[in-house]
Amino acid sequence: MAQRQRQVAERILQVPAVQSLTTFVGVDGANPTLNSARLQINLKPLDARDDRVQQVISRLQTAVATIPGVALYLQPTQDLTIDTQVSRTQYQFTLQATTLDALSHWVPKLQNALQSLPQLSEVSSDWQDRGLAAWVNVDRDSASRLGISMADVDNALYNAFGQRLISTIYTQANQYRVVLEHNTASTPGLAALETIRLTSRDGGTVPLSAIARIEQRFAPLSINHLDQFPVTTFSFNVPEGYSLGDAVQAILDTEKTLALPADITTQFQGSTLAFQAALGSTVWLIVAAVVAMYIVLGVLYESFIHPITILSTLPTAGVGALLALIIAGSELDIIAIIGIILLIGIVKKNAIMMIDFALAAEREQGMSPRDAIFQACLLRFRPILMTTLAALLGALPLMLSTGVGAELRRPLGIAMVGGLLVSQVLTLFTTPVIYLLFDRLSLYVKSRFPRHKEEV
Repeated sequence: MAQRQRQVAERILQVPAVQSLTTFVGVDGANPTLNSARLQINLKPLDARDDRVQQVISRLQTAVATIPGVALYLQPTQDLTIDTQVSRTQYQFTLQATTLDALSHWVPKLQNALQSLPQLSEVSSDWQDRGLAAWVNVDRDSASRLGISMADVDNALYNAFGQRLISTIYTQANQYRVVLEHNTASTPGLAALETIRLTSRDGGTVPLSAIARIEQRFAPLSINHLDQFPVTTFSFNVPEGYSLGDAVQAILDTEKTLALPADITTQFQGSTLAFQAALGSTVWLIVAAVVAMYIVLGVLYESFIHPITILSTLPTAGVGALLALIIAGSELDIIAIIGIILLIGIVKKNAIMMIDFALAAEREQGMSPRDAIFQACLLRFRPILMTTLAALLGALPLMLSTGVGAELRRPLGIAMVGGLLVSQVLTLFTTPVIYLLFDRLSLYVKSRFPRHKEEV
């Protein structure tokens, strides 16, 4: 494994965009088996290379693809990560079963189904069941005739392969532990088990092969557990042209197609699980914000209708943000949703400035609703334009940024710029129209259902 890792490292260092790398081989917190290795690749600064991270990943995969017996999985390190484990790719999906046999039966089926989905790329799993294991089947009758118990067999195997500590050598500068082990240099493989000697009842020794049958079988290299049940983790990336939402929905549809039994459960992990939770809570968050604004505006203007006029500006901001994201080819991720939530407060003030002036003109100057909202549009146009431009110019650096981590901040700027532009153009026309429509609706309701004053 170390030799193949050196080959991979040499190929990676030949890519011009790579500055340095650090390699890890063997079992540790990230590598559960001996046939796995981990590399941390440091790229040159953005101004010193021409390729983006995803382009560099494609070049690295092409460079290592010709090395036999090696599968390379790459993922960019995010500025903001919520993954609790190191995986081969960016997103994780777990399959959990009550028994190991059920898990080994469904893992290949689900992996083959996921690898055929166009919404997923580089699908892999940590399930490796082709490891070699030696099975010792003891003939208890033969062992009993010789006076050998199962505990004697266990002790003999542990003495040979369990690294039993039998002594400690102390020196003036250090101490050394003496570990007992079987000499496998002369008898490698399964023959080493057959030559293990056991003490019989009469004091003689017999080989293990006299009372046991030794077989070589395939076994998992490692078995991971989640909530005390065996589990395997599928890792995948999302190819260009698809979003994480498309990949999640494709996986859920595949589950329904395979008709997994009741003792098999699946769950997204890491950033994919956070994505699902965010989508489920974001809708309720926006609804709660709109309801809270309606209550506050209703108390402020002592009206049930005018808060709706003010809130009517929010759809234009949302449409503008979504159109900007589509035109820029950006995904509707968590950062973009934060930008849309920010637009709710910024865009709403345009209607507040007009409605507040129009209501004051009606009550204090006796203007008609048409003249009042017309005068409000004329006098409040400059403050509305100035505040919108201030917010717009503040969001432009986020949208046009090209430095390190710009991919994380860019959707926020795109959503804010698109929403502000569209809302600025449309709300100056739609808000007066909606104001007059609701005023006529209010007059119609009052004429249809007049209030009768009681005489005292």
